Amino acid sequence: MSRNREGLRYPSIDELLKQIDSKYKLAYAASMRAKRIRENDDTTIDPKCVKPVGVALEEIQAGKIDIEFEK
Repeated sequence: MSRNREGLRYPSIDELLKQIDSKYKLAYAASMRAKRIRENDDTTIDPKCVKPVGVALEEIQAGKIDIEFEK
């Protein structure tokens, strides 16, 4: 498994904003998902990132996480 060597450039914010239309919503969703990953040590993908927030962002980018926000 190849680990992420790009630091904060991966996953790309531009690609992530195609999934969630707001940086604030993205930060909230990633933090909530990262908390679940840390607590349960489970993921829906084979991640490149090591840290839970990076894994959560990869899952969001891959479209593996369903997130609904109130309007």
